[in-house]
Amino acid sequence: MNNTREVEVVVVGAGQAGLAGAYHLRRSGFEPNRDFVVLDHSPAPGGAWQFRWPSLTYGKVHGMHALPGMELTGTDPARPSAEVIGAYFDRYERTFDLRVRRPVDVRAVREGPGGRLLVETSDGVWSTRALINATGTWDRPFWPRYPGQETFRGRQLHTAQYPGPEEFAGQRVVVVGGGASGTQHLLEIASHAAATTWVTRRPPVFREGPFDEGAGRAAVALVEERVRQGLPPRSVVSVTGLPLNDAIRQGIEDGVLDRQPMFDRVSPTGVDWNDGRHADADVILWATGFRAAIDHLAPLRLRSPGGGIRMEGTHAAADPRIHLVGYGPSASTIGANRAGRAAVRDIRRLLKREPAAA
Repeated sequence: MNNTREVEVVVVGAGQAGLAGAYHLRRSGFEPNRDFVVLDHSPAPGGAWQFRWPSLTYGKVHGMHALPGMELTGTDPARPSAEVIGAYFDRYERTFDLRVRRPVDVRAVREGPGGRLLVETSDGVWSTRALINATGTWDRPFWPRYPGQETFRGRQLHTAQYPGPEEFAGQRVVVVGGGASGTQHLLEIASHAAATTWVTRRPPVFREGPFDEGAGRAAVALVEERVRQGLPPRSVVSVTGLPLNDAIRQGIEDGVLDRQPMFDRVSPTGVDWNDGRHADADVILWATGFRAAIDHLAPLRLRSPGGGIRMEGTHAAADPRIHLVGYGPSASTIGANRAGRAAVRDIRRLLKREPAAA
């Protein structure tokens, strides 16, 4: 491969996790474009945030933690989060001279000669000694399958395609999913739609009181145990529950957050339960989450029989060259920062590079 370029580390993805990893590489003495490269398939800075719907203002964002080395201050809570965080990430990349290459699609990572990895992309092939995979989940929306789904005469869309509440004016909307996105969608849509129906597989768990550091550590530990066993990761939110804030309380009082059990089938005009109930619908909005976007790692055969990648710290148990940052317990913004630092520490050891002086 005459066009193959060599670096020590390839970082795939320039969201929170990828930028945290790149920052710690730079701080440890790795030079961008010489020692490491950051590849991002998005058209602009901002990671998945740049694709969020306009009505998700910065004030509605839960738990956005600053990137290492630069605080996010002076933000207008009424401004769309896509704009706020996009501008912040752009400033961050320029401040620390991370030289992100975009748009670059990473198509496959394969075993290469001499113990190196070959990263095949839309912009050629990179040969590397280690990989920080920070591809998140936004590109893999999860669509459940239910009988009759293909017969529905209305519109079906996923959170990843959510345009904002105005588009549902005068329509009957079924929202599927009990996470943060599902409840936010419902609360927004209710005042525009003709009717809303909320269905979830399990009863939603609302969390009262402060969510302190101890509770956070316990939640992350539960997610971490799954990936240590090689099971597909669950989100941290799935084990912490939803904060019972004023908006949620009002939604419950108004009857908007009136959860129904999951329907059994989809019909041309709505959804049906086995007990004979039917809900008319013009739209089914699937707020059913995302899965890890790691298909490009398939040639390395890292998946365990449990369906996930078994992890030791931030690296794949089967291959210490592969670090998954923003995967499983590090999927939160603060978790991604910590995992980025840990991954770089391990990579320095792997490459036998001494850490830079503090």
